[in-house]
Amino acid sequence: MPDVGCAGILVADTICGPIKRLPRSGELLSVGPMPSKIGGCAANVALDLAKQGVAVEICGCIGDDEAGAGLLQSIAATGVGCEQIRRVASQPTSKTVIVLVEGEDRRFLHNFGANAVFDVGQIRREWIDRLKVFYLGGLFAMPAVRMSELAELLKYCRLRGVTSVVDVVVPAEHSGMGELSSVLPYIDYFLPNDDEARRLTGVDTPEKQIEIFLRHGAKAVVVTCGPNGAIAAIDSCRWKAESYRVEGIDPSGAGDAFAAGIVTGILRRWDMSETLRYAAALGASATTALGTTDGVFTAAETASFLEQHPLRVERIS
Repeated sequence: MPDVGCAGILVADTICGPIKRLPRSGELLSVGPMPSKIGGCAANVALDLAKQGVAVEICGCIGDDEAGAGLLQSIAATGVGCEQIRRVASQPTSKTVIVLVEGEDRRFLHNFGANAVFDVGQIRREWIDRLKVFYLGGLFAMPAVRMSELAELLKYCRLRGVTSVVDVVVPAEHSGMGELSSVLPYIDYFLPNDDEARRLTGVDTPEKQIEIFLRHGAKAVVVTCGPNGAIAAIDSCRWKAESYRVEGIDPSGAGDAFAAGIVTGILRRWDMSETLRYAAALGASATTALGTTDGVFTAAETASFLEQHPLRVERIS
């Protein structure tokens, strides 16, 4: 029986690079192998949690195609439950090309694919009843998810004592809170990064972003800030965590690994400081290998890393 259910976007990733620069117009640039990897928030967080010894299942949509078959086989091989994954004939499996350029942030080329038809109705109440934590990853990248239906689902989670954790993928063209305001009061942990929070709130600093989310009803907010660490808030309490400096080659899965660390802390009933340290370690480890999950520490590796590398987490209010 799973302790955690991870719902949301499932993606077949193709990794290009790292390369020294992007090709110029009309130029052919030779690159090394471009491996295909498991991707998407729901899959990434689930696989990272499995490495922590957590029993976890995925709920999402993939296409009834070769890419979907390969994705399903790869996920199943990790021991993560796949019974809630639905194959659809109307859309291909979602794909993302991740372009890594040395010294620059990633570029993403993304096709919604089957994620475009994933909706709240696929998340069965009897599945929720079996969980301790419900994670939804990729909000705003699943156009069929209606906020009113999501609010009802999150209300049900709270009624059943299931902790909800919601992460977002905010497209560049999106701006403003919109209907998110109707959902925030029912989210137990809201996990945007600072760029996503900026698009949603229209303000630049994580501190101000957090205040807006709390004012709209969020119970707890953790805003990740890349190399600048993370800021967390629960009611009037605030924490600021530094980040680990590691030799990273691909930051693509860092945010999802951080989210897996937050979920791990919730399951193990740690305080926020301990949870942030664990999440920071998982996030840093994700950057050390190509793809979103290959480099992520196991539970034993995380414990050893934390013992050898203390991280400052400051209670700021």
